[in-house]
Amino acid sequence: MKLYGYYRSSTSYRLRIALELKGLEFENVPVNLLESEQKGADYTSRNPFGSVPMLEAKGRDRAQSMALLEWLDEAYPEKPLLPEDMEQRYTARELVYAIATELHAPLNLPVLKYLKDPLGHSQRVIDHWYRHWLKRTLDPVEERLKQLDTQNFLFDAPGMFEAVLIPQIYNARRFHYDLTLHPRITRIEAACLALPEFQRAHPDQQIDAK
Repeated sequence: MKLYGYYRSSTSYRLRIALELKGLEFENVPVNLLESEQKGADYTSRNPFGSVPMLEAKGRDRAQSMALLEWLDEAYPEKPLLPEDMEQRYTARELVYAIATELHAPLNLPVLKYLKDPLGHSQRVIDHWYRHWLKRTLDPVEERLKQLDTQNFLFDAPGMFEAVLIPQIYNARRFHYDLTLHPRITRIEAACLALPEFQRAHPDQQIDAK
């Protein structure tokens, strides 16, 4: 199994976490987004989306991180990322897709680069854009966690929600977003980062980290 990704890519990060939580061995193959390696002909011939991550597994190349998380749970049902209870699975998906669709989508690297060139926005304006979307989604996520009275994890152990949340909080901290009003999110973050699976998946531990 080979995971093609970039060390700071939040979608690559979420796949690394999921693979670690499931105890699956994989080879990490760096794809340099800053040099647009994901847009090269060799890469797009395998992944026409020209994106990371791409997982080479069970005889084919697989793209799109959320589809990959679902596939991992079906292909490797041991150590599930989603709970058995249907209502708990719904809750996890509700929060996961809020982050993946409402938050990650406007904040990924191609969008930020487009804001700068060709649209010509300054870094100050881009930072404002970034924090606006963080607040728009993290506030209701925090409120839902409060309603659920979460403790260290969404449920008894980390799973798909934590795999998607932690990379986005990593990026939020890179953009100096104030997380003091999100105590449940930061409690989950601290509990996750204390675990060896999350430590091994961290961007700083990757072979392409600068």
